Amino acid sequence: MSERRGELIVLSGPSGAGKSTVIAELLSARRDIHFSVSFTTRQPRTGEADGVNYNFVSREEFERMIANHELLEYAEYVGNYYGTSLKVIRDKLDQGVDVLLDIEVQGAAKVKERCPEAVLIFLIPPSIEELSRRLHRRNTDPEETIQRRLEKAREECRESVHYDYLVVNDAVVTAAGEILSILEAERCRTPKRLHLTQGIVGTT
Repeated sequence: MSERRGELIVLSGPSGAGKSTVIAELLSARRDIHFSVSFTTRQPRTGEADGVNYNFVSREEFERMIANHELLEYAEYVGNYYGTSLKVIRDKLDQGVDVLLDIEVQGAAKVKERCPEAVLIFLIPPSIEELSRRLHRRNTDPEETIQRRLEKAREECRESVHYDYLVVNDAVVTAAGEILSILEAERCRTPKRLHLTQGIVGTT
């Protein structure tokens, strides 16, 4: 058991905001962060690998996990389930390892309810026009799905007021750098470092 408990970091943002790219940059800069691979019922996109980008499972398997209380949070997004393993998160945090979750706003709200100490970061694109360009550039979804994602993005951005921090992904390196600064600041919060003063002020 580590003396320092790990930080639970939640990163949310609309589809096309660049979360995966920013996360890759973060993990290359901080190799001691554990990225929690979510479970989902959606089909893999081109280039995605099972167990790396997501744990891809059937709807029946996901609903079994819900029934057995195996998930920290779960939500349905654009017709598919997404969720986070409870046991993996608890084990890593107890070991003093920082855990990063990539989840949407419904799931983030559930995490904050169950883990009030979680640090919530919302990632947004520079503009709705840039978001539209990114979604079209993927060339993976029909126009109808893209329009649904854009409307969903507007709804999600309204929820950003419930997050601790807001990061604009105009440049990946800059966005990742801001998140790293946030994590360092969180680690320096007074309640998390009061034990360091004991040798100076003594005990009463």
